Amino acid sequence: MDDKTKKRISKRLSYVLRHNPSSIGVSLLSGGWIDVDDLLIALKKSGRDIERDDLAFVVENNDKQRFEWDREKDLIRARQGHSVEIDLEYEPVQPPDVLYQGTATRFLDSIFEEGLIKGNRHHVHLSVKKETLLQVGARHGKPAVLAIDAKSMFEQGYNFYVTGNDVWLTEHVPPEFLREVDLGQLDKEFRSTN
Repeated sequence: MDDKTKKRISKRLSYVLRHNPSSIGVSLLSGGWIDVDDLLIALKKSGRDIERDDLAFVVENNDKQRFEWDREKDLIRARQGHSVEIDLEYEPVQPPDVLYQGTATRFLDSIFEEGLIKGNRHHVHLSVKKETLLQVGARHGKPAVLAIDAKSMFEQGYNFYVTGNDVWLTEHVPPEFLREVDLGQLDKEFRSTN
């Protein structure tokens, strides 16, 4: 499968599984899951005929591992990033001492005023992967990296969840738990916290 086709299928899956399942006449089950056969039939009826093998290829080769199967590969879901109301049924877990988020420098003033907010998504997305941070930040302008004192947040009762693709989720990060990381010191920062 060429990159253009893979990207087209991935975007369609993201839209349906994260934001608008009703666009193809389906509903998400408990935990955000959907029956694979029902999904493929609904996609075909809506003009997007995707073969099961192509779906499997996209799920297994998605650069950010956005999607996951159940054990039997009968169900599929998006791991995070939903704007539709859904309980993904993740259990709270203790996070690493420090988590990170990539952003753009133009957002820093409001972030240090309001903290990290989830916006129209279910959670704030955090990471321990350096390459992800710069990639995310660069999408919106000049990149910046924020370090989150997850240990202190957890000790003060904030819940954290981790997805199968190592994205850490929380409801909100107040500004007092944030600091900007000097991009020139990013490698040193990651060596000292990981």
